[in-house]
Amino acid sequence: MIALPSSQAVAMPEDVSFETAACIGIPASTAYYGIFSDGPVKDQTILITGGAGAVGYLGIQLAKWSGADVISTVSGDDKATIAEAAGADLVVNYKTDDVIKAINDFTKGHGVDRILEVEFGGNLSVSEHVIKNNGVIAAYGSVAEANPSVPFYNLMFKGVKLNTYLIYIVADSDRADINQGINAALTDNALTPIIAESFQLSETVNAHQSVEEGSVIGNVVINI
Repeated sequence: MIALPSSQAVAMPEDVSFETAACIGIPASTAYYGIFSDGPVKDQTILITGGAGAVGYLGIQLAKWSGADVISTVSGDDKATIAEAAGADLVVNYKTDDVIKAINDFTKGHGVDRILEVEFGGNLSVSEHVIKNNGVIAAYGSVAEANPSVPFYNLMFKGVKLNTYLIYIVADSDRADINQGINAALTDNALTPIIAESFQLSETVNAHQSVEEGSVIGNVVINI
């Protein structure tokens, strides 16, 4: 059992299942803030890296729901299928494809307005070339390159804004906007997480083993 401040106990729309609600919280909040904290995205082009991940998958759905064109990067064909199912307009395999060329071809050389970034340092060599003037890179992770060397002048002369954030410490006003926005997307049936496997409480060991194997794409849920 855990105890939470009441501000963190967010009411979901009545028709949202407990399984969906359990998978929405942090990933959807992270995606929502990264996409919308710098303003509306209607008619913009957004690059979402890691489109088959928990944040990326929900981010694609949120961006499409809001009227944006979405490009997503993935690491394999199975993940490409998932990003496409989320609604991405273009999916690029960064292990086999020329990401910069693919993005420039799709945008007719204009680049992207925003990047929702799971790996800031590791992807900087791409980001600096595909981000538009006055674009935004909203980064919530940089594991591969924890202390990246930033191409400051390349970004400065484009007027690029770097928005690094940790969803657990965003301002209360932002939190309220996030919760309201996620509920609106849920009400419109525009936000659905991947529930890859579901276990009963008596199968908790099996659930842990499934996660530890690392072969599951999506959420593993234990029903209580």
